[in-house]
Order: sequence, then structure tokens, then C-alpha cells
Amino acid sequence: MKKSLISIALISVAFLLTSCKEKVMGYSVALWNLPEQQISAGEVVPVYIKSNISHVYVAGFSDDAKFEVPLWKMTEPEKQKIAVKTSEKYSDYAHIYASAKIDGLPIRAQTVNTSKQVYRLRKGEVIKILYKGTGQAVMAGKNPLEGDWLRVLTDNGTQGWCFSYNLALFETDISGNRIGGEEIVEEEKTDPYMETVCNAIWYPDYYKSLIDSNNIDISRLNASYRFTIDEENKKVSLNLKDIHESWDYDGFTKRDDKEYALNGIPCIVYYKNAGFIVVRYTGESGKPQDLNFVAINANLSDIVSAERERRTNAFNTVYSHGNSYRSQNWGTITLTSDGAFRWGGNRALVNQGIISAQAKNGGTVNAKYVVSKKLMENYDGVLTFLFDGASGEVNFLYKLEECAIRLEDASSATFDGNMVKARGSGALILYFTVQ
Repeated sequence: MKKSLISIALISVAFLLTSCKEKVMGYSVALWNLPEQQISAGEVVPVYIKSNISHVYVAGFSDDAKFEVPLWKMTEPEKQKIAVKTSEKYSDYAHIYASAKIDGLPIRAQTVNTSKQVYRLRKGEVIKILYKGTGQAVMAGKNPLEGDWLRVLTDNGTQGWCFSYNLALFETDISGNRIGGEEIVEEEKTDPYMETVCNAIWYPDYYKSLIDSNNIDISRLNASYRFTIDEENKKVSLNLKDIHESWDYDGFTKRDDKEYALNGIPCIVYYKNAGFIVVRYTGESGKPQDLNFVAINANLSDIVSAERERRTNAFNTVYSHGNSYRSQNWGTITLTSDGAFRWGGNRALVNQGIISAQAKNGGTVNAKYVVSKKLMENYDGVLTFLFDGASGEVNFLYKLEECAIRLEDASSATFDGNMVKARGSGALILYFTVQ
């Protein structure tokens, strides 16, 4: 390929010297096919005039065959020998173009995935591949993506670097007709796996472990955090704590076994089983993220409502057992039915560092945490006190006894989300009687 390009260049120069009267200002390398002139990308072409007003070169191999070509389709004119060497730089990809597999694929200023974006490709948009470079690996989680950093050229003249993972490369003839290359196979109208994906609501995968372990942390079980494909209304929604996206849905393309690209959407769905999928999402940064989702058959709102009811019932049980509890050493706790409390005479607990010195004598109390099955043998639950004037929680494991309540400081206990899994070593135990 390199020898043929050099031969073409030398023949062109010889022809120019014998037939052209106008002085050549230099030689440029065609970066894009010029089918009307029968010039392929990578060829060396004599240039006579550069117009910065009309943004064109006047080029050609003879006076009778001169033509105008946009500046971006040619390299800057230079000496013949240098231009021939320049053409060698482009020879490996002289006939190679590519189309974007996803919408929003970024072209960057440098071969680093956090580098400035100079252009964002539309799905299916065709670009010219110029040459391969070296750069920082693009990661998907802990694993590097397959591909190379490629120097590319768009059809509006923008140059930059694009990672090839989401590019479909193909070769063209001199007229720009595609000959071979990577094909994206359009999927049939129905697919059993995608039907499953479209018919389910997909929640972050940790939701399942919380539900299965009865560790219902309401702050983490947000019913709006989900991934859905709504075929009826033709919408795709991806909503998480730091991602809020919605797109029009126009079907999918099957790229591999159980791998589906959503048309015009920067998401690829990997079907693992009927209850688990991975969504590879490429956001504004251009860095792919693998997001794990599970299908939850139960109604998430019902689960959250049930947890709220559990908390209310747990507090009401303590309140019904006694709305005023007294300890000679640790003060008096008075509860109201709406979850408020007053705790007088708690100075000893302030001195112990369990209650903040800034805390006032009142606040609110709830039963937001649960205890593990192992702890259920000795404790009924956990009471969480929020003191006015103090920012942190004060948690106590508790056990209702006859006409009394036993509290145990849980500041050094082991918490896992919304569950206390183990008591702290040497924890202070407080005993209160019902007044």
C-alpha cells in the first residue's frame, strides 16, 4: 500500500511538470474520498491555490482537470517528499471509514477518556479513520474495554480521537461504496429476552438483598430509581441518584447473544436472566458505566409502606408499655403518641459521651432500625433518639420487660444498612422502670 501511494505521487508529479503551467504551491494528502475526481483518501495531490475566504484548495493534476476541494478534506500543502511521507502515516487506514453504534459517542481532544469533547456523534454517523494512536485504557468497571484510540475526521472537518469500542469499521471503494466490514445485524421484530426486559421494572440490584434480608432502608429504597423500556409509549427511562435520563424509544439492535443496543440511545442491555440485567450507559463524560438491575415482583411502594407501618407499630408497642420510664441513674424518659420525647436528668449520659453536650432535653424518637435474627433472642428492636440541638442519632437496643425497659448503648454496635447485626463490646446497659 505504501509503495503504491509513493508511485502514484511520483507519477502525478511527473505529469504535472510536463503539463501544468501554473506554479504548484505544494502537495496535500486527500483525507476523504473525492469520487468526482476519482481520488481516494491517502493519495498525494498537487495544490495550486489556498483560499481562506472560500475555505477551499484549488488542486489537480493538470490545467484542464483542476478542481476545488474543502480545506478539511486535505492536509496542509507541503513539499512533495514530505507529503509522500505524510501519506504513509495514513496508509493503513486509507480506505477505512466507520459509523457510530450509539448516539452521543464523543470525539475527544486527547487519547484520554476524560479529555475535552470536541464532537458528539449521532448513531450511524459516518466518519473517516485516519490512523491509530496510543492512549489511556477505557474502563468498564474494573475491566478495560476492547478497542483502540483512533484519529478520526467528521464530515464537517472536525478532527479528534475516538475509542473504537462503539465504532463499526468498514472499507470503501473510490466512490465511497461500502465493501465489507463489521455489520450490525438488525433484530427481528420480537425477541423473548427483550420482551422480558420490556415487561419488567428494573431496580438497582442491591434492592433485592435489602428486601431478602428484611433490611428495609427506606432512604435507599427509592421507588423512582429504576430502568424501564415502555414500548407502548415509546420511552426509555434511566433514573438513579446521579442519572436522570429519558429518551424516545425506536426499537433495538441485537449485537450479540443476549446483547442489545437501544437504537439512538447511549445504552446497551445485557440480558443475564429473567431477574437480572446489566445496562451499559455512556453519559456526557463518554465513560461507559455498567449498572446492575434486578426485577422485583413485589410492589416496591407496598414494601416501603409496610416498613413505615412496622416502625410505627414498634414505637406504639413501646409507648403502650409505658409512656414514662424512670431510672435513678440515667434520668426520666417521657414519650408522646406522636413520637416526641423528653429526657430529663440525662447528664450522666452526656458525661459518658453517649449524648451530645449540645443536645437539649427533647426531640423525636423512632424505630427505624431492625435487629438481626441472632439479636432477636435478647432484644425487641432499636430506638433512635434525635435530640433537638444535636445533629447525630443516639441509638439504643431495647428489650421490654415486666413494668420496665432495658436499653443498651448501640454507638459501637455493628450496623449493616438498616440492620444492627452485632452489639458493641462492653456496651453500657440502662434499666428504666415504668412510672
